[in-house]
Amino acid sequence: MAKKLPSSAEEGSFSLSPMLAILTVALILSTASSVFAQIDLSGTWALRNYIDALDTAPGSGTLPVDYLGLPLNDAGRAAALAVDPSMMSSPERICNPYSPVYIAEGPFGLQISNQTDPINGTTIAWKISGWDDLAPITIWRDGRPRPSDNAPHELTGFTTGVWENDVLVTYTTHMKRGVLRRNYAPHSDQATMRMRFVRHRDLLTLTVRIEDPVYLDGPYYLTRVFQLTGGAPQTSVGRPCTVAFEGVAAGVTRHFLPDKNPFIDEMNRLYNLPREAVLGGPETMYPEYRKRLINSYVIPEKCLTPNVREGIRGCGGPGTYPPIPR
Repeated sequence: MAKKLPSSAEEGSFSLSPMLAILTVALILSTASSVFAQIDLSGTWALRNYIDALDTAPGSGTLPVDYLGLPLNDAGRAAALAVDPSMMSSPERICNPYSPVYIAEGPFGLQISNQTDPINGTTIAWKISGWDDLAPITIWRDGRPRPSDNAPHELTGFTTGVWENDVLVTYTTHMKRGVLRRNYAPHSDQATMRMRFVRHRDLLTLTVRIEDPVYLDGPYYLTRVFQLTGGAPQTSVGRPCTVAFEGVAAGVTRHFLPDKNPFIDEMNRLYNLPREAVLGGPETMYPEYRKRLINSYVIPEKCLTPNVREGIRGCGGPGTYPPIPR
């Protein structure tokens, strides 16, 4: 009589079915791929003005009414034109940070660090330190739920992030009302922001998509490039803000009434751009918009550089003299 072979359980071991073995291997490879796809973003990153330098360079910025390329709707355009830039000099507003959107609009670099789980060492959050005009941003990666729609909105917003291969993709909600551009074109507190952090050696590319059902008729895109530096790390907080008198009395909200913004035709005077283009809209975001101007646009005269010795007064830019007639 043939002897009965012992089962794997009787031998004190176990065996996997072919299907279970395949699923186990696939799970291990998937987990390993997800882990190895993550990229180290930590360090101090200096802003490189490869894109929109006039808007992001320290000490500069767009003209007060320059909404070209912004997909503003009628409500957004009206809100933008009502802003008097001197409003930010009122004592109660001098120390107010901007919303997280300013990460792609401000003239400063980034200081990024990771927060790890004390038990297993995994990264549960990425921290982007704040600076003078921006509150710190935390990108949560521990799976915590998003706050209720009725939860208070914060200066930092609420941001979560996931890895898509080697790209960190984040989603920000619960922001307070802020700006889309440094001339104070606004976004509402219902705006949301998606960011993609892509590292190529010592370069970090940040791509931003902003959607706002209140002020925008479509998504608004921003791109910034940062470079890893070997210098001293940026501090985790900005310099102490000191409230001082800047010519605007406390308790006064400076603003412009409808059709009273004095800067509305400044782009036309400097660059001959028609008002309809300057006031923005979804159609102004695309190169095809130039076809609408091709038969009406007139190139402005060459601007003469200021030269006191030759009596040239200079031209261009707010507060400068117009060109000498020729």
